[in-house]
This record gives sequence, structure tokens and C-alpha cells, in this order.
Amino acid sequence: MAGALDGLRVIDMTSVVMGPTATQLLGDYGAEIIKVEAPSGDTARQVTPLKHEGMGYSYLTKNRNKRSIVLDLKQADHHAALERLLKTADVFVYSARPQAMARNGLTPARFAELNPHLISVSLVGYGEGGPYTGRPAYEDLIQGLTAVPSLLTRAGSPRPQYVPLSFNDRGVGIYAAALMMIALHHRGRTGEGQHIEVPMFETMAQLVIGDHAGGMAWIPPIAPPGYLRTLTPERRPYQTKDGYICVIVYTDSQWRAFGKLIGRPNLLEEDERFRSLGTRTTHADAVYALVREEMLTGTTAEWLDKLNVADIPATPLHTLESIFDDPHLRATGFFEEYDHPTEGKLLITRGPKNWSKTPPTVRRHAPRLGENTVEILTEIGYSEQDARAIAGEEADS
Repeated sequence: MAGALDGLRVIDMTSVVMGPTATQLLGDYGAEIIKVEAPSGDTARQVTPLKHEGMGYSYLTKNRNKRSIVLDLKQADHHAALERLLKTADVFVYSARPQAMARNGLTPARFAELNPHLISVSLVGYGEGGPYTGRPAYEDLIQGLTAVPSLLTRAGSPRPQYVPLSFNDRGVGIYAAALMMIALHHRGRTGEGQHIEVPMFETMAQLVIGDHAGGMAWIPPIAPPGYLRTLTPERRPYQTKDGYICVIVYTDSQWRAFGKLIGRPNLLEEDERFRSLGTRTTHADAVYALVREEMLTGTTAEWLDKLNVADIPATPLHTLESIFDDPHLRATGFFEEYDHPTEGKLLITRGPKNWSKTPPTVRRHAPRLGENTVEILTEIGYSEQDARAIAGEEADS
């Protein structure tokens, strides 16, 4: 079955998490992804655990549906091969810093000269024109700059800490994939390619500020920043008699149902702090404290039964181990087994796949470093002898 993006060729010169997340998303839906790697390979290849050198789990989880070509851009013939590839592409996405790209003669102007229809996408830490421009960026730095560790302390953490998840890298990767689709739509109407800069800091700052601007949304400000409901230290998994439970009582109808469960059917009328979403936000500490106190009166299973019957959202608290046995994920086919030719049987996950016409598919395994170099070069017009020379292989006798 052809994917929705069948026929789209993407040259992917990114590594680690952000760029590979974006291009794997496109690849799952049918795009042809050619992963350009330096001779040292994507650094994610070395992340343990792994069975074989260069095939670490972090790399395997973000690089299916791709082919790998190794090019050393310091060598003239390798540089020329990349430019020839760009002439055949729809999208070129890269995460090397613009200054380094420019030193190799790879600039947006050059991309447009090679291929006027090309969408070139630069994934950077910080946008052009500010004092941080050109600096390296990593997940932890962006979490710090977007106030995430500080938010956690306001929400009760004893000290600033990072969220143990590369949500900035993954979030910006998904955002970049969306921007590519927007640019391709424009090209479809006008025939015009263009260059897009996707900065991590600005992209994620808008998400944090979108939640927590508060009174700073007005000029001049009318109140401090911060969304009180999500910043209260009382907003956390609640302890029960035998474990923990995650509960969100949010709407008026949910609070009325919760009041009935705890023997206070007129809670919204008798306590003005609970009367509306606005008053519950203002008094978030007290509102969440009530839920915390009540959860201590029953077991997790007892509360899950009661809350589900009352149509109040509640779930168990998973661990990294238990999420692999979640009954919903298992029933919906979220986990799939896949046979990799060198790494054996792998457990893979995919995003939304219930498409009536063009669901995502796994057509290619995550490639070994440079596995497809000769194949790709011969496809774009190199002789097998020249392709093998670039790949550092001896020609067949």
C-alpha cells in the first residue's frame, strides 16, 4: 500500500533525536528518507544498550524507513555527491550549525541555486538575530531556558531538576515535520521552494509561555505569570491505601459527581472555592488538597472503580516497567514486533495508525552505517565503480 507521502524524497542530514524524529514521522507515512551520515555516524548509534557496535537502541527507535549513505563533506567528491542528491530532493533537513554549513558552501542560496523547488530546513538551537545565535543547544539547556526546572520547583520539587524525557527534541522534531508539510503545500500551489529555520528555544518557549503567560499576556501586565492550577504542589499522583492514582476533577459536572462520591453533593454551592473553573484555579492548592485527602480513604482499585462509574477521569500510575504491559496499548496493537536483519527481533511503537486509506507502514529496517551508499549513488547517476570509490569499497573484479 502506497503511503500518503509516497514519492516525496527527503535528504536527512540530522542526528540524535530532533531531526531523526521528524524524518521518521515522514518515512512512516511513505516518504523516501535518505540519511546522510558522516564517517563517524549518528552519535545516537552509540547509546547503550546495544547488541552490535553502531546499532544502539536510541538510533534504532528513530531511524526505521530510512537508507544510510556516508559522505565526508570535507572531500570534494563527497561534497559533489551531496549536491547531486539535493538536485533530486523535495526536502533537505539538517541540524549542523549554519556557520559550519556555510564553511562548506552549503547555504540557503546555494540550495536554491541547485534546486529552486527544494524545501531546505535548518534545525538550530536559537533563531537568527539574537545573542544566542550559533550556540550549541541540547535538551537540558532548552529545558533550563524555557523555565521548566523552575516550574517544577514552584510545583513542589525540592530543587530545580530536568524532566527525564527529551520532550523538547521530540516536540520540535514533530513541529518541524508539520512545517515541512506547510511549505510543501505552498510549493504545490506556487512551485516555489523555500528555506525554513526551526529554532528549539523559540519553538518551545512559545509552548511554555502559552500555558504560563498569565497576567503577562496583557500590556502592561495585570497579574504575575503562571497557571496556578498546574503549579500547585498538590497537583501530583495521589497516594491511596495501597499505591498511587492519577485523577483529574476538572469540569463542573465532574466536581458535582466527585462531591456525591465523598458525601458532599452540594460541594459547589456550599464552598465558593469550588464554584467555578475560575475559583477552582485561584484556590488550586485547596481544591487539589481535598482530592489528595479523599484518595487516602480507599485502595487504588476501589477508587478506579468508583471514579470510572462516575465518569471522572482517573488512571493507575505506571512505572517504566508496567507501561509495557498496559492493557490498552496491548489491545490496540501499539506495540509491534519487527525482525531486523542484524539486530534480531525488536519491539517497536508507532503513533496514530488508524487511517482508512494510507496508514503508516514499516518498509525498511534502521540501516547500518553507510549500508545503502553505493545503491543511492548509482540511483542518481554514478557508475558502480565511482560509487564504490566514494563509499571506500573496492569494485567487483
